[in-house]
Amino acid sequence: MKNLLLGINDKLYMTCIWVAGLSVLAIALIIPWGVFARYVLGTGSSWPEPTAILLMMVFTFIGAAASYRSGSHMAVAMLTDRMPPHLRKAMSVFAQVLMATICLFMAIWGSKLCLSTWNQFMSALPTLRVGITYMPIPVGGVLTLVFVLEKLLLGDQSNRRVVRFDLVEENEGAA
Repeated sequence: MKNLLLGINDKLYMTCIWVAGLSVLAIALIIPWGVFARYVLGTGSSWPEPTAILLMMVFTFIGAAASYRSGSHMAVAMLTDRMPPHLRKAMSVFAQVLMATICLFMAIWGSKLCLSTWNQFMSALPTLRVGITYMPIPVGGVLTLVFVLEKLLLGDQSNRRVVRFDLVEENEGAA
């Protein structure tokens, strides 16, 4: 059962990586088009800037979930590193419980935000509902919650092969 859950989370992690990476790629293509349209063609497009902002939200919230699983998120460990081992473990569990609380907050209130703005449309992109633009918040909260629960129940998974692709590259170079 543990291996099945870890396998599912590996796929979820890779999906997060791909979604975040494709969002950054799209931003890198959209922004130059907006600049080109404005300064070379002389006709400013209204869609590049809001689209890039929306993609940045996707990158931020979905990428944060992947970052959490890989252990590459920001952490201030100055105080906890100086604690005795038994307190360090307790503080780690406490931090995970706080993270789970934040994730639940994002999922619940982000969903409420999406629902309350569902019937509004963006002025710059008139076919796009405002509620859809807020979807990265609850989705990112749920994805991060999955990885928090994984860490609480199954331990730290930041050294798995799917997460540490640099280990794969080093091993391939040695062959």
